[in-house]
Amino acid sequence: MSFEFSLPDVGEGLTEADLVSWKVAVGDTVTVNQILVEIETAKSLVELPSPQAGPIEALLVEEGQTIEVGTPIIRFGGGDSTGSSTTAGASTPATGDAQTSVESGHDAEGGATLVGYGAKAVSSKRRPRKGAGVPAPASPTSASAVPEAPAPAAPAPSAAPAEAAAPAAASAGKPLAKPPVRKLAKDLGIDLATVAATGSRGEVTRDDLKAAASGSGAGLTAAAVSSAGAAAASAGVGSTGELEERIPFKGVAKMMAKAMVESAFTMPHVTEFLDVDVTETMAFVRKLKSTKFLGEDIKVSPLLLVAKAVAWAVNRNPRINSCLEGEEIVIKKYLNLGIAAATPRGLMVPNIKGAHAMGLTDLAQGIQDLTALARSGKTPPADQSGGTITITNVGVFGVDAGTPIINPGEAAILAFGQIRKKPWVVGDEIVPRDITTLSVSADHRVVDGEIISKFLADVGRGLEDPTLLLA
Repeated sequence: MSFEFSLPDVGEGLTEADLVSWKVAVGDTVTVNQILVEIETAKSLVELPSPQAGPIEALLVEEGQTIEVGTPIIRFGGGDSTGSSTTAGASTPATGDAQTSVESGHDAEGGATLVGYGAKAVSSKRRPRKGAGVPAPASPTSASAVPEAPAPAAPAPSAAPAEAAAPAAASAGKPLAKPPVRKLAKDLGIDLATVAATGSRGEVTRDDLKAAASGSGAGLTAAAVSSAGAAAASAGVGSTGELEERIPFKGVAKMMAKAMVESAFTMPHVTEFLDVDVTETMAFVRKLKSTKFLGEDIKVSPLLLVAKAVAWAVNRNPRINSCLEGEEIVIKKYLNLGIAAATPRGLMVPNIKGAHAMGLTDLAQGIQDLTALARSGKTPPADQSGGTITITNVGVFGVDAGTPIINPGEAAILAFGQIRKKPWVVGDEIVPRDITTLSVSADHRVVDGEIISKFLADVGRGLEDPTLLLA
C-alpha cells in the first residue's frame, strides 16, 4: 500500500516553500521522525521529519522547486501487514481501511505518525504508477468472495509506446523538460531545443544543461553546435550567462524586501546621528575578554555593550519601545531586542526575548546563540516575531553610519557604526580616542524629536561611561 506525504503547513501562516535538498533517496527505508527533506520558507530553513516508517517509492518534487502547502512531495511504498501488495483487483473496502488508519494517525502497519504531519489518504484520483495495469471491474459480489474461475483480465496497455513516443514528441514540438530544468535553462540563456536530451523519456536533464553550458558542445545537437559556432564567430563575445548572474528573488530575501517596502512607505522615518567616544567601552570589552569574567565560552564584543546601553536607554525612555496599532500607541513594558544578522539566505532579524531583565552574561549568551542560529538559516519563526526595537551593526562592514529602515511592528532601530581612532577634544587637549557614530531611525507618528534625541543621547552616555550600565 503506497501513499503520498504532502507539504504541511509548518505553522508560519505561509502558503508555499522552496524545496532545498532531499535527505533521502528512492529505495531508502526510513524511520518515524527521520529527516526527509529541507525546505526554505519566507522566514526560515525547516527540516521535515518522516510521518511514518517504510521504504521511499518516489520523490515527487525536485530540488529547487517552489511548491504550495498540500502538494504531494514524496511517496512511501510497502505492503499491508501480511506482506501482500495491493493488486489490480483490490476491493474498495480494503482501500478505505488503509485510508482510515492513516487519517487516524497511524501508518499502514500500525505505527504512529507525527501529529500535524500525517500523510494524507491516497486519493482515488491519484495518477496511476508508471506502467501499472488497468484495474479489472469490481465484482458485484462481496469483497471477500473469491470467484472460482475469474475471467482473464484485459491485457494492460503497454507503457512502451507512450515512452517511445516521448522522444518523438520532444523532437516534433516543445522539448520535454521539468519546470526546474526549464528555469535553469532560462537562467543560463540556453535554448532547450538545441540541447541533446538524455533523459529516460527523452527529456532534457540538469546534466544535459551542464554539458551544454560547459562550452564543450557535448550537450548540444550537431545543428546547435554549428549555429552556435557561427554566432560566436560573428559576435566575438561570450554568452550572456558569462556576463550576468541571476539570483532567484524568493524566500527570506523576498519576504524581507516586502517588509522593508511596507515599513518605508507606511512609517514617516526620521533619523538622528551622534558621534560617541567609546574609549572606556573598548577598555571594558578588553578587560572582559582577558579575565573571562562572563565565562570561558562567552564571546565578548562591543555589540554586547551597545545592546546593554539600548536596554538601559529604553528603561529611561519607554516611549521609544512602542508601536502603532490602529488608533492606539502601544508602549511595551518588556524589551525583545532584535539583532539584524546578514546570512547567506538574506537579512534576518531574530530577537532576544526579555532583554530588559538580562545581565551581561545572559545578554552575551543570547546574542551569541541568536547570531549563530541566524547564520545557519534555521532561526525558528517565533524568534523572528514579537521584536520591540532593533540594532543593526553596520560597523562590521567598515561603515560609519546609515539611515536604517525600521523593522515592521516596531518604532525605532539603532545603527552602530565602526569604531575608529579619531582626534577628540578632552578638556583643553586634542587626543586620539575610539569614536563611533550611532544613528537612530524612528517612526515619527509614534515618537517626536524630543523622545528620539533623549534615547539616542542616553545610549551614547552608556557607551561613554559603561559603569552606568551596571547600576
